[in-house]
Amino acid sequence: MKKLLLIALAAAAAVFANKKMAESRKEQALWAAATDDVSKSS
Repeated sequence: MKKLLLIALAAAAAVFANKKMAESRKEQALWAAATDDVSKSS
């Protein structure tokens, strides 16, 4: 029973970490677009 609980806890932690990393990547892309050097495009 303890092993099953441990596996479930590890899976939940992996899902949580994956969501946080995806959120971080989205925010990083947003900042990269917002702070892009404007002089390159002119």
